[in-house]
Amino acid sequence: MIPDAESAAPSDSPPPRSGWRSDKVVRDGAVLGVAVGLFGAAFGVLAVDAGLSVAQTSAMSLLVFTGASQITAVSVLATGGTMLAALGGAFLLAMRNGVYGVSLARRLQVRGLRRLLSAQLVIDESTAMAIAQSDDRIARRAFWATGISIFVAWNVGTLLGAVTGDAIGDPERFGLDAAFPAGFVALLMPQLRDRATRTIGFVAVAIALVAIPFVPAGLPVLLAAVAAGLAARSVPSRSIRDGAS
Repeated sequence: MIPDAESAAPSDSPPPRSGWRSDKVVRDGAVLGVAVGLFGAAFGVLAVDAGLSVAQTSAMSLLVFTGASQITAVSVLATGGTMLAALGGAFLLAMRNGVYGVSLARRLQVRGLRRLLSAQLVIDESTAMAIAQSDDRIARRAFWATGISIFVAWNVGTLLGAVTGDAIGDPERFGLDAAFPAGFVALLMPQLRDRATRTIGFVAVAIALVAIPFVPAGLPVLLAAVAAGLAARSVPSRSIRDGAS
């Protein structure tokens, strides 16, 4: 008797992994959301301490929704910098999200209203989660799961931090004033993967430190960002890839 195909198939064949992988990226996105939400609470406290109202702080998180730019703007204002310097530094940092959007367009394949919604969710974490996936379907799930999770957690954390900011009082008592520089370091370190980017980073730091005694608050960060952008344009992309390998 010749066994049919069903009985001939091995019984211990591994189950398909696509479903498991899809669930995993959702869980990972939720974990990232919780972590970013805690930092959003610190941002809310410090933004109110810098002079923003609860409504202004919440509106910034809802409409801007890019942590590095928000941190830059509030940091400049907190140290007495001008609104122009605050917005200039924030805009330069936010420009990278446009590059992310271009690189994600093919994988996300969104149109109409979904395209507008996805543009708001293009941040470091959602981009990293999406491009880390080999399958486009799972990449889209990772992007949406991470982006929505972080958007909700960041805004809830911002609101809670802003509302409780007055009750907390001086954030320096709890070390929350260190959240901004710690956030910058956390954002910067993963980018220093090779000698070229490390050199650019060190040059930008040197420019900022030299400029601090001579220019108004906020301008050192802006000058460093402009210098880093110009230096990055002069470095061939091939040398950066070679350094990272």
